[in-house]
Amino acid sequence: MEHIHHAEHAKHTRNSKGFWSDRSAWHKSAVHTLNCLLGCSIGDFGMIIFLQVYYPGTPMMLQMILAVIAGLLTSLALETSILRFKLHMPWKQAFRMALSMSMISIVGMEIVMNLTDFMITGGQAQLSSFSYWLAFLPSALAGFLAPLPYNYYQIKKYNKGHHH
Repeated sequence: MEHIHHAEHAKHTRNSKGFWSDRSAWHKSAVHTLNCLLGCSIGDFGMIIFLQVYYPGTPMMLQMILAVIAGLLTSLALETSILRFKLHMPWKQAFRMALSMSMISIVGMEIVMNLTDFMITGGQAQLSSFSYWLAFLPSALAGFLAPLPYNYYQIKKYNKGHHH
């Protein structure tokens, strides 16, 4: 009976306003999400610039897929490095934790960022255009906001985050 009561209380707490009002968890979520955003942006833009400079005829859909993959990889590398050096975890453990805690967040971020960028620029990466780089701001904001509630939920649910 005790176990059922505890499960009901936990479910009620997750669904109540109080669950979503933990400033410390929001702060941890924001830091984690910004780290993911930085990692994703490095890979995304790096791949887009590489393709535009060396393979300008690459189809847009392939560019987007490769940019998402590059963003995932650089974000995982950044997250793994933060866990390794900030929390002094062994590389293997840091990678596993980054992979398990970040994958849904990173994939969501990447998709939202790329879709937002595509809606603004029409998929035309004109590296010399100021408006192309200006499109990064709403894309980055959308990419930041999309996984933020998920990251908050994960931190509250497991009472842990990457960056304590």
